Amino acid sequence: MQTEEFADVLAGNDDYTARFGLAGLEPVAARGLAVVTCMDSRIEPLDMLGLKPGDAKIMRNAGARVTTDVLRTLALATHLLGVTRIMVVAHTKCKMASATADEVVAAIEQSSGIDVRSLDFHLIADQKATLGADVQRIRSWPFFPPHVPVGGFLYDVDTGRLTQHA
Repeated sequence: MQTEEFADVLAGNDDYTARFGLAGLEPVAARGLAVVTCMDSRIEPLDMLGLKPGDAKIMRNAGARVTTDVLRTLALATHLLGVTRIMVVAHTKCKMASATADEVVAAIEQSSGIDVRSLDFHLIADQKATLGADVQRIRSWPFFPPHVPVGGFLYDVDTGRLTQHA
């Protein structure tokens, strides 16, 4: 059953399938890379790193945070999907690094009337310190193969420049 709310993206999918060229692509990360980054639409992970489909495993969430689910996914990626190095990529002008918990709760309650005070949005008070802590969380998690390189990076949404910070 197709609904009108998704007609535009389903039409886009029709165009995509007409030129689809990824059949037979292996499920492993061809370049051995996993990238944890933000869901922000200004970030194009493959393009910003000079990669193509199949080169890396990409995980996205609000704020590029290393949550328990990200750690679980990275464990699978390092043991089963060819990942041998991990990047955590935060970005400039991130809403998760500029809003307070009270502001986020108020905005959601105002737009929907839903009480979200029980949710932890993993907001970021100090972006570079949080990036460092998230990188360290990966480095110290015991379920990765030994010696997996992990780096923390900041992506500038105005220039496209990526710099290493951890």
